[in-house]
Amino acid sequence: MTRQHRVAGRAGPAVVPHPLPQGGLGHHPGLPPGERLRVLLVEDDEGDAFLVGELLAETNSMIDLLVATSLSEARQRVMGVDCVLLDLGLPDAQGLDGLRQVLEMSSGAAVCVLTGRTDEHLGIVAVAEGAQDYLVKGQVDGVLLTRALRYAVERKRADENARRLREVELRQAESARLERGLLPQPLMSTDQIAVHTFYRPGRHAALIGGDFYDVVQTRPDRVDLIVGDVCGHGVDEAALGVELRVAWRALILAGVPDDEVLPALEQVLMSERRLQEIFATVATTRLDIDANRATVRLAGHPPPLLLSGGKVAPVPAPGGLLLGVRPRRPVAFDLEFDTDDWSLLMYTDGLIEGRVGAGDERLDVSGLTGLLDEPANHAVPLPELPAWLVGRAEQLNGGPLADDVAMLLVNRGDSR
Repeated sequence: MTRQHRVAGRAGPAVVPHPLPQGGLGHHPGLPPGERLRVLLVEDDEGDAFLVGELLAETNSMIDLLVATSLSEARQRVMGVDCVLLDLGLPDAQGLDGLRQVLEMSSGAAVCVLTGRTDEHLGIVAVAEGAQDYLVKGQVDGVLLTRALRYAVERKRADENARRLREVELRQAESARLERGLLPQPLMSTDQIAVHTFYRPGRHAALIGGDFYDVVQTRPDRVDLIVGDVCGHGVDEAALGVELRVAWRALILAGVPDDEVLPALEQVLMSERRLQEIFATVATTRLDIDANRATVRLAGHPPPLLLSGGKVAPVPAPGGLLLGVRPRRPVAFDLEFDTDDWSLLMYTDGLIEGRVGAGDERLDVSGLTGLLDEPANHAVPLPELPAWLVGRAEQLNGGPLADDVAMLLVNRGDSR
């Protein structure tokens, strides 16, 4: 319920309907004790403006009062104020129109409105429009005026904090929905290979970015995998990543010829991106389980790493062009496994872009290969290996990795 304040003026004595809280003015827990406030009074009547200044001065209010006689002048002086005290009858704005303009220009500042005795109803409507409180000219003393202004600032701050909290909750909910689209459960039934998935957002408010992966089995002896990364961070990039992942799965399930899949994916990217500069990198692998062979295609993406026979090496597949830069079919590279005991690590570049030491040197593919060669990693169970790699990369980086990291670790046999 809105408190009604009456501002004392020359028309009559002050009315003090509520006692002050213990501790006096300025000691409400929401405001730091002794905090000075900047208040902009928008009032064209010199007498009323003088009276407001006198009321604040007599209470030692610790309020710095600025005065504007019109909305156009207020627009020039509103920057940096904590509260706007607005007369609803101005030369260049009348009633709620003036309030709406002040709310638009004042941004994070609280707003209190001044009404006359005959239009007090406007105060109630003003609060419904977004003002923090209203005061009635002629019936407020200095103590209540100061308290009303300080409480209005506190309520505005509380409203802003609640708004920010709602925005965070909405972003988290949106991120969770996008994550379900970007990071699906592998669609496979074979027990001849195992796939371990991993995702960690970068340090951008812990929200999901444009990295994605997917795994689809189309025949008892065939499994397709993809890892991709849309440039940028945010909801738009994540949504585009979802579209690309869903399109890839649809193309694979539809039996589109291998050489046509990535060109079709590029068409989706180019038609759905919001800016022409947006591009994506992808790495795809088709596993022929019975033949113990893999076909790798790269579009501007770092190569998978092969772990076999106690050795680690990048798959020497041609790098290919980024999707969305200049359409061209990625070259297929056939990888023959010479043993039934192997692992293949597919990852996004967030894993290898962290720094190594104090300089500008990056971990890169060679550094990641070195991490997998470390004796300590051989004691790490395969399902935990992706998280272990991120931990080591963060140690070398001296803190959290800036970019998102997505990984697929597929293995046949023990491969360690």
